[in-house]
Amino acid sequence: MITHLAVVMDGNRRWAQQRGLMPWDGHKAGVGALKRVVEFCSMRAIKYVSFYTFSLENFKRSADEQFFLFDLLAHELEASMPIFIEQNARVRFIGDRERFPERIKNACELVESSTRDFSTIYLNFLFCYGGRQEILDGVKSLAKALQDGHLQVNDIHEDLFSKMLWTQDIPDPELIIRTGGAHRLSNFLLYQAAYSEIDFIDCLWPDITEQHLGESLQRFEQARRNFGK
Repeated sequence: MITHLAVVMDGNRRWAQQRGLMPWDGHKAGVGALKRVVEFCSMRAIKYVSFYTFSLENFKRSADEQFFLFDLLAHELEASMPIFIEQNARVRFIGDRERFPERIKNACELVESSTRDFSTIYLNFLFCYGGRQEILDGVKSLAKALQDGHLQVNDIHEDLFSKMLWTQDIPDPELIIRTGGAHRLSNFLLYQAAYSEIDFIDCLWPDITEQHLGESLQRFEQARRNFGK
């Protein structure tokens, strides 16, 4: 069984387009898919679940779509608080905090503080996130520590660098699932994915089912993971 499942939720806009709907209708449908994944992981005691919620590149989308996405996130956070409490779920937002939109920053901080002591399942929403930017930020932190004399070059090792990343105390994902048909990571957990199994599921994100997830876990269990040995 895996400890950490990470998910690239791709295909919301195409799902809406296929139905003659607006892009934000696809994002709204995607919330139901996210809840299905959380329930699936909770039932199987998967401790960490990370969702690629909004990338730094997504700021290139239209202002209308961004506005809806942020309002949807704020609404769902408030509506999901009873579920987080019931499932003893700790919620974290991982990304460039300086880029968090002001109107939802308070909602994010409230959910984080309200669930800080929970520990049955850890839900990580990678928000205003980019893998390259995370690595660069970690390098800058190391450079600052060296410049200030808190570190020597020989003190630098993998574990130390991992602690400089935004995901610092989260284990690397054993399995990354991506829906939507594309076969790429799209700047998602680039450092942490070094030994992850990556499963590309041929469905759009709102259509993901428990069967899809179960089959993905089965493929993971059948994979040879010898880490170069």
